[in-house]
Amino acid sequence: MKTATWLVAVTSLAVVGGGAYLAGAQGVGQQQLHMLLDMAVAEAQPSKPEGSGPVIYYRHPDSLAEYSAKPKKTSDGRDFVSVRESEDISFTASGIKTAETSNQPKTSATGSAATERKVVLYYRNPMGLPDTSKVPKKDSMGMDYIPVFEGDQADASTVKVSLGKLQRTGVRTATAEMARISRKIRVPGTVALDERLISVISMRTDAFIDDVANVTTGDRIGKGEGLFNFYSKEIATAGAEFAAGKGDLRNSDAGSALRLKNLGVPDEVIRSIAEKHEVPTSIEYVCPRNGVILERMATTGMMAKPGDPLFRIADTSHVWVIADVPEFDLASIQKGIPVAVTVRSLPGRTFEGTVDLIYPEIQQETRTTKVRIELPNPDGILMANMYADVEIEAGVQKPVVAVPNSAVIDTGDRQVVFIDKGDGKFEPKDVSLGMRGEEQTEITKGITAGDQVVVAANFLLDAESNLNSALSGMATDKVKP
Repeated sequence: MKTATWLVAVTSLAVVGGGAYLAGAQGVGQQQLHMLLDMAVAEAQPSKPEGSGPVIYYRHPDSLAEYSAKPKKTSDGRDFVSVRESEDISFTASGIKTAETSNQPKTSATGSAATERKVVLYYRNPMGLPDTSKVPKKDSMGMDYIPVFEGDQADASTVKVSLGKLQRTGVRTATAEMARISRKIRVPGTVALDERLISVISMRTDAFIDDVANVTTGDRIGKGEGLFNFYSKEIATAGAEFAAGKGDLRNSDAGSALRLKNLGVPDEVIRSIAEKHEVPTSIEYVCPRNGVILERMATTGMMAKPGDPLFRIADTSHVWVIADVPEFDLASIQKGIPVAVTVRSLPGRTFEGTVDLIYPEIQQETRTTKVRIELPNPDGILMANMYADVEIEAGVQKPVVAVPNSAVIDTGDRQVVFIDKGDGKFEPKDVSLGMRGEEQTEITKGITAGDQVVVAANFLLDAESNLNSALSGMATDKVKP
């Protein structure tokens, strides 16, 4: 059959050659000669079934890389050949099929019917420029436009990268896992006295200060040490009644002793009156706690009214550090979490404490909240109003889905993580973020533990994904040839 076809073709060409000679001799035009040649070639070629479907574009009759979306003529006046939908190039898993081969009978029920994809959308620029065409086309450098097939636009944002390009761009992935997120919040702070350990010394009745101990503001004093001596007429009267009634059957001792105690007489003095049956002329007032004298207002010979402060004494065995924490960090701070404090005037020393209280108020000027930290201070080296650097160990206590910080692309409006789907395909996923730690970020929505996420070169994938989405949007408009 092939031999017969070639014989017909050779014969036809011989006839055409002779016709060309006669045409030259008789002055026949070149256009008529081309018509004869086309008739000869058509007769020589085996017949093929006529294409079906609408005309999608027109091609050059000599199969040159020249196409048109509407009827057109060549420079020598010949018509472009129409290409119908069934005659267009189709691609299979094994390679390219022409219209002739695609019309051949299928040899398998699971053959090309399941793998063929026809060009029904458009052709895009091979360099990634936002330029598309409905018909095959070449760019300024002679590169063919890339066909976009039906179904490729189902997820236009998905990026496919060849293995060689993956190595060149440095794309790396990691596994999303269940982990505890932690990070250190570093803020400034100030050392303050524990207000619960401050005592104010005052009288509960009118009294004359006879003698004051040789202590001044800033001195340390121990519990039980004498502060001053005083005389009070009311205390003397109550003491005399207690001394006279001691051992009497009237059983008024308990009431008299309670009155002395309510007037602020120390227990040691009350026991001395009960034992000696006499009231001392001057009573000694002793210090109620160990501490530092913050203020001394008592002087010898002064008249002290009830409630007048005579001394202010603070116990410095425990102190506070008041730290200013930014508003956006409050969600990751809880009561009881550990804190490390360093004081600028004590280099090389670190004090360990815990968060004791988060104040229920935000400073309007600085948008910070005060956080109180308790520190032990047995040697009293920490002093009030010292500047401190506070490092709070913040985080979530239970395991959560976490990815490396570099895996998250945060544009402000949205947060995206790229998922490795295998075979060089990467799919962007919108995610919701939780706490951001030193190395990992919590993902509350969007991915699950075990997903492979891109941690390096994901910005290149994001640019390619945005380009694909833009081209997909252009495809919905009228595509220019």
